[in-house]
Amino acid sequence: MALPPNVHDAEPIPAAARDAIDALMQSGDLFRYTAPEDAPVTLLEQEYAALLGSKYALAVSSCSAALFLSLKALGLPRDARVLIPAFTFAAVPSSVVHADCVPVLCEVGENYRIDMDDFAAKLDSVQAVIISHMRGHTSDMDAIMALCDARGIPVVEDAAHSLGTTWHGRNIGTIGKVGCFSFQSYKMVNAGEGGILITDDADLIARAVIMSGAYEHNWKKHKGPHGENTPDLEQAFAKWQNQLPLYNLRMSNLSAAVIRPQLPELARRVRDGLANHDYVGERLNASPYFDVPAPLAPERRAPDSIQFNLADLNEAQTRAFAAAAEAKGVKVQVFGLSTDNARAFWNWQFLRDIPDLPQTRAMLMKACDVRLPVRLTRAELDVIADILLAAAEETMGLAAA
Repeated sequence: MALPPNVHDAEPIPAAARDAIDALMQSGDLFRYTAPEDAPVTLLEQEYAALLGSKYALAVSSCSAALFLSLKALGLPRDARVLIPAFTFAAVPSSVVHADCVPVLCEVGENYRIDMDDFAAKLDSVQAVIISHMRGHTSDMDAIMALCDARGIPVVEDAAHSLGTTWHGRNIGTIGKVGCFSFQSYKMVNAGEGGILITDDADLIARAVIMSGAYEHNWKKHKGPHGENTPDLEQAFAKWQNQLPLYNLRMSNLSAAVIRPQLPELARRVRDGLANHDYVGERLNASPYFDVPAPLAPERRAPDSIQFNLADLNEAQTRAFAAAAEAKGVKVQVFGLSTDNARAFWNWQFLRDIPDLPQTRAMLMKACDVRLPVRLTRAELDVIADILLAAAEETMGLAAA
């Protein structure tokens, strides 16, 4: 069997980014507010909003920072309850706690999407919702928005894994009141760290900009659509000047210089990532031991990893499968079995109360995750699929013996 590919390295950073970084290093102009206008971070915000089809964008230090600022910008009262899926990364409930709110967890099904019955049952007890499109799996946004809009409950989209994913042709992150994205190295656009939020709400973006660290009158360097300051945006900034605390969660010009040249690559990366995922998924689904859940009908995903459930394997067999795959060179993360996994809700010991969520727990105990960077070739994908299939056959063969 051929050697497995390295799935940790990302695509090379475009040469244009290296040129922009060299220019910044020569000038020393790394702070986003030094330039009178058109700093790299400002340009990134304008380009990103236009790319996604949103009016406003704010680039910050991480997606966690974007989620936190979104909640603070909503003006929620202390101890407001925020409904989140129980299958998400620990940064999501952490952002709720940092915003002086209380996370409320709802069940997630075997297809990694929100259980709509549990969601609806808990909705009347909350003041806001964060929808995590975890690993790019989109829940039923039609049903979610109908339920939340009827109650006047704002929806924040955690789209950290979903840049390029669409729902009915509309970009994920533009459906709720605000969308939050990540530029961490394992995401579709890689800056090592970084995040951005988008919204069409002038008052919300003004509050978020000021709290992100736009002290004094630096908010004037933030622009609306087409690089303009619209009257409603200027009025919102003037309203909140000196009225809000500063958390200093800004992005630097260096990060923006790394990100901007990657945006034109997004369409290709989305296309290649989806093709890679579907190719490996089809091979795995041909085996009786694997179940790769299908997307919902309105959803077009932009994956750079694959998730699958192990069918009819008990915990011991699941552990044996993961060990066999790793021995052959493919690391399989089983969300509920990987020690101290930050995506297993029972490890979020910082919460006031950890609920009993048997459906989500059962899913996490058999849900597997394997990276599939978009740069992989068909031959490399075959090596990964061959190893996973062989590990399953080996595990079940030993069980039968």
